[in-house]
Amino acid sequence: MIKFLHTRIRVSDLDATTAFYLKLGFELSDRKDSPQGNKLAFLDLPGSEHFLELCYSPEFKVEFPEDLMHTCLGVDDVIEYCDKLENDGIEIWPGNWREKFADPANRQMAFVTDPDGYEVEILPNK
Repeated sequence: MIKFLHTRIRVSDLDATTAFYLKLGFELSDRKDSPQGNKLAFLDLPGSEHFLELCYSPEFKVEFPEDLMHTCLGVDDVIEYCDKLENDGIEIWPGNWREKFADPANRQMAFVTDPDGYEVEILPNK
């Protein structure tokens, strides 16, 4: 059996990015320095075996083309989750998500953007 264990992303501010993902529901499991001098933060989601590794290196400038990659979170209630994020000061897009989700013909799918521009898609678990 092969398992997908973790995803590593480069970040420009380890503390700010860690704080952002904690608001999304991640938990900080560890922080350490790598032998190469990188500062690392390891973030878990309860119930998920896959974890997110944030990597900060002062000499590395975080730049990537728009929409290069994204991660995706499945939540039990997209509206409740997006409300919580907005109350925590995180912008949800599309901006008209409440109106869009009110129409049962529309799929509940939203996005947030982390401090470095990485997109996080939000979908229902169902």
